[in-house]
Amino acid sequence: MVAYAHSANPAGEWHLLEDHLRDTAQRAAGFAGAFGAAELARCLGLWHDLGKFHPDWQQYLLSCERDPKLRGHGPDHKRAGSRFAMERLGLPAMAIQGHHAGMKSPTTFEAWLNDPQTLAAVDQALRRARAELLELGEQTELAFPAFAQRRALAGELFLRMLFSCLVDADFLDTERHFNETKAEVRGADVAPGALFEQLQGDQGRRFAGAPGTALNRARQEIYDHCLEAAAQPPGLFRLAVPTGGGKTRSGMAFALRHAALHGLERVIVAVPFITITEQTSTVYREIFGDDAERPVVLEHHSGALRQTGEADAVPRAELWSRLSSENWDAPIVVTTTVQLFESLFAAGPRACRKVHRLAKSVIVLDEAQSLPPGLLTPILDALQELCANYGTTVVVSTATQPAFETIPVFRAMQAREIVPQPERHFSTLKRVKYDLRLDEALSWDDVAVLMRAEPRALAVVNTKRDALALLDALHDPEALHLSTLLCGAHRRAVIEEVKRRQAAGEPCRLVATQVVEAGVDLDFPLVLRALGPLDAIVQAAGRCNREGHLAEGRVIVFRPAEGGLPPGPYTTATEISQAVLATPDADPDDPRAPQAYFRELFRRLNTDREAIQKLRDGFDFDEVARRFRMIDESTFSVVIDKYGSPNARREVQRELARLRRGGAGLRQALRALQPFLVSVRERDAKRYEREGLIVPVIEGVGEWLGRYDETRGLEAAGVDLLVG
Repeated sequence: MVAYAHSANPAGEWHLLEDHLRDTAQRAAGFAGAFGAAELARCLGLWHDLGKFHPDWQQYLLSCERDPKLRGHGPDHKRAGSRFAMERLGLPAMAIQGHHAGMKSPTTFEAWLNDPQTLAAVDQALRRARAELLELGEQTELAFPAFAQRRALAGELFLRMLFSCLVDADFLDTERHFNETKAEVRGADVAPGALFEQLQGDQGRRFAGAPGTALNRARQEIYDHCLEAAAQPPGLFRLAVPTGGGKTRSGMAFALRHAALHGLERVIVAVPFITITEQTSTVYREIFGDDAERPVVLEHHSGALRQTGEADAVPRAELWSRLSSENWDAPIVVTTTVQLFESLFAAGPRACRKVHRLAKSVIVLDEAQSLPPGLLTPILDALQELCANYGTTVVVSTATQPAFETIPVFRAMQAREIVPQPERHFSTLKRVKYDLRLDEALSWDDVAVLMRAEPRALAVVNTKRDALALLDALHDPEALHLSTLLCGAHRRAVIEEVKRRQAAGEPCRLVATQVVEAGVDLDFPLVLRALGPLDAIVQAAGRCNREGHLAEGRVIVFRPAEGGLPPGPYTTATEISQAVLATPDADPDDPRAPQAYFRELFRRLNTDREAIQKLRDGFDFDEVARRFRMIDESTFSVVIDKYGSPNARREVQRELARLRRGGAGLRQALRALQPFLVSVRERDAKRYEREGLIVPVIEGVGEWLGRYDETRGLEAAGVDLLVG
C-alpha cells in the first residue's frame, strides 16, 4: 500500500511519503554540509516523518480530503522518527519532535517520547517504514564533529543548526509540492564576487569627481584597508571607523571580497534599529540595483514587506522578499539585531529556519555597542562558536568599540583590526569640539535658550518625557520632534523635513530621543546632548558637522536639572560616563575613552542576567527562547489612524477592518499597518484601555482612540521614561 506525506496539491497530485523523506533528507544534508554534518542532517530528514507510515495517519489524510475542517487535527506523526533517532543519535532526536511545534527541554522530550500508551503505534509505524523504505540509514556510521562534543554549549548550538537545516528542508519540500510558483521564485544566483565587482565600479564612479578633502581621502583610505584585510582567513574582525567615515560602504566591500575569496555564501548586516535597516538597504539597492527579476538585497524586519495580496497577485520582487525572509536565502540580508539573535536563540521552527544560513556567512554587526549588556555572554559565546566551527566571519563594526574581550566567553577570540591604527582616522576626521557642562545642571529653559541662539540645532535627551518637556520650553511652533511617540511613517516624514530644511538653508530645531543617534544621516552645526551613556553621546555627536562643511561643530553635553533616566543598565552606564568625562582632558572621540567606559560597564553589569548559559547547558530550548528578549519590557502596539493624508488614513482603516476579520490576511494586514504603529508598555496599555483610549483588535494590537498630535505624536497621561 502506497504511503503519502501530504494530500493532493492544486494539480491533484498526492505527495508520496518516500519522496518527501528522501528529498527532505537531501536538502537538509546540503544545508548541513556547510559545517560538516551532512550525514547527520540527512538522517534526521529521512526519519522526521516516519510516523506517517502508520495507517491512522494515512486514514487522516483521506478524511481531510473529504472534510477540510479536519486539517491540523491529525494523529501524532513525530514519535516514531524521534524514537528511531534517539536510539541512534541521542538528543538530536529532539529536532524531530520539534519540527512542527518547536524544541522543548530534555525532560519534557523524554516524558513525551516514553509515553507507554504510544509505544504500540510507534512500533507499527516503524515496521511499515522498514518494509516500504529500501534504506533507513540504520547501517550508516554517524559521527558527531569533535567540536560539538567539546562542551555542552557547543553541542547545544550544533543541535540548533541541525534543527534549522531540518525544518527549512521540510518547509521547502512541502512548499514545492503545494506551490511550484513559490519554489521557482526562491533564491538568487548572484555570487559575492560579482557583487563585489559591482561595488567596485560604483565606488570608482562615486570618487572620480569627488573633491580631495581630508574627509574623502580618509574614506578612500578606510575603503582600501577593508579590501586589503579581506584576504585574511575567516574569523573575528573589528571595523573601528569614526562616524561619517564611510563605514556602510567599506564594511560591505570587506564582506563581499572576503566572501568571494573564501567561498562564503552571503553577507548579513545586522543593525539595532529599523530606521537604520531602511537607510542601509536603500544605500545597497542604489549600488546593486533593485531589479525585480534579479533581487539582491533582502531587508528583513517587522516593518518590511508591506504589500498585501495572494502570491499570484504580488510583484515578483515582493514575493521574493517575502519568501527569502523566511530562510534568508539571499546574497545580502539587512536585518535587525533583534531579528538575528532572537532567531538564533529561538525554539520554534518558523524563527529557526534561517539559523543555518549563518554558517559560511559574513555577519556585520553594525553599531555593535547597542547590543543589550545583559545578554552579551550568550550572544558572544554563540558568535565565537560560529567563527570557530561554522566557517563564519563576524565583523564588530562601530565608532565606539565595546571592550568585548573583557567578557570571559569572548576572551579567547582574538579580533583582528580591519583598519590598522584606527585612532589615526579618529583624529583626522574629528569635526566637533565638545563643551562638557557637567558641573552645574541646566533647566529645560536654559537648554531652550541655547537652542534658540542657533538657527539650526539638535537636542538629544534621555526619555520621551524629557523630549516633550524641552519641546514645551522651546516655545517654537516650527520646532520638530522625533521619538517613538511618533509612528514610523511620521518619523520618516520628520527626517525628510529636516533634510529639506537643511538643504534649503531654513531654520531647523529638532528635539529628539536616542532614536536619532545611530545611522540617521542628519547634519547640525550645534548638538546638545543630555548626559547619558558615553556611546550615546558619541553617536549624538555624529549628527554634528557630519559632512565637515564647518571648521568645527559644537557638541554641548549637559546635565539636566529636571531630566529622568531609564532605570537599570542605562542609569549605570550614565554614571560611568560621567566618571569618564570627569577625567582631565576627557575627549569622547578618543578611542581610549570608550574602551575605559565599556570595561567598567561590563565589570559592573551581569552580562547573563537571565541565566541563559545555564539553560543552554541543559539544552532547555523552550525556556531559553522564553527568556532571551533583546527588548526588556513587554509592549503593546496601537494603530494610529489620525496621521497622514486622507488616503493614508482610509487605508489604515481598511487594514484595521481586515485585522478584525482575521483569517488568511492577518499577517499581511499587520505588515501594512507597521508604519502606523506606536508601542506602549503593556501596563500602560491596560490603563489606557480602562480609560477608553485603546480598543483591542487582536492579541498585542489595538486601535488608538486618544489624541495624536502632528508634532508630539501619541498623547496620553504618564508618558513613560523609556528611551526612544
